[in-house]
Amino acid sequence: MQLGDRHGRVATDLRVSLTDRCNLRCQYCMPAEGLDWMPTAEVLTDDEVVRLIHVAVTRLGVVDVRFTGGEPLLRRGLASIVAATKAMPGSPRTAITTNALGLSRTAHALAAAGLDRVNVSLDTTDPEMFHRITLRDRFHDVVAGLEAAAEAGLTPVKINAVLLRGLNEDEGPALLRWCMERGYELRFIEQMPLDAQHGWDRSRMITADEILARLSEHVTLTPLDGRGSAPAEKFQVDGGPHTVGIIGSVTRPFCADCNRVRLTADGQVRTCLFAREESDLRAALRGGADDDELARRWVEAMWGKAAGHGIDDPTFLQPSRPMSSIGG
Repeated sequence: MQLGDRHGRVATDLRVSLTDRCNLRCQYCMPAEGLDWMPTAEVLTDDEVVRLIHVAVTRLGVVDVRFTGGEPLLRRGLASIVAATKAMPGSPRTAITTNALGLSRTAHALAAAGLDRVNVSLDTTDPEMFHRITLRDRFHDVVAGLEAAAEAGLTPVKINAVLLRGLNEDEGPALLRWCMERGYELRFIEQMPLDAQHGWDRSRMITADEILARLSEHVTLTPLDGRGSAPAEKFQVDGGPHTVGIIGSVTRPFCADCNRVRLTADGQVRTCLFAREESDLRAALRGGADDDELARRWVEAMWGKAAGHGIDDPTFLQPSRPMSSIGG
């Protein structure tokens, strides 16, 4: 079996959210006071997470597993989950998307467990601006985490940045220079309608075209071919070897080539970041379903995947879950 949909796409990339909790309060994600976290009883146990990943890898053709959150480093069993995943047939590629706050302490243990690489969220190189965006004075902890990841061989170290109008909108060129000097791969991501406050406003979003225009005032960008199902359009910077990526999720959607499926921390299958429907695997898992039944339910869920996210449709409604609860 495979995780195909009615539009001819096949999911081979699984995003696994391990928690909805986070230790930052980024303005485009959640309110300053935080959110009501999932009750512990609703969150999949480590063994349950590993079992569902095993079903995806051994029965459904998944070859890439990315662990997300909330903040996945807050999951105490992360290293053991990574190790169990790497031990599966075919040794799937593994990665995490993290804010890197605890990475200086855990990078080497995660590498030893089999983690292949990291994506780190960082929107500025200015400690004061970092505090304004995240409401936490932790910029130097992120820098230490990045350095530890590179030292541990979790490469290429990629950085995901969101530019926000009225805050860090002019920092793109400086952020690119900072990353190139340190050997990190930078990717800019358009702000998406996934904030818990439902305050996203398309007119205030800095678009992919704007990002490219601002970068091009400082460097020469050459488009690279071979994007495939990757979300980022890549550009060579000043003839190489450095590159920069642009993920235009809103204005340059790549839905037609999407190969991703998501599993939330409470065991729900989501076929798209912006889906408003979910399929419950936790109930079946805890109800005694065998692996074949879990695989069948997963396949059924994927068959209903929509052709696109529909943000441009006048009837579009933001998902009720925020990004911290869905997983990136």
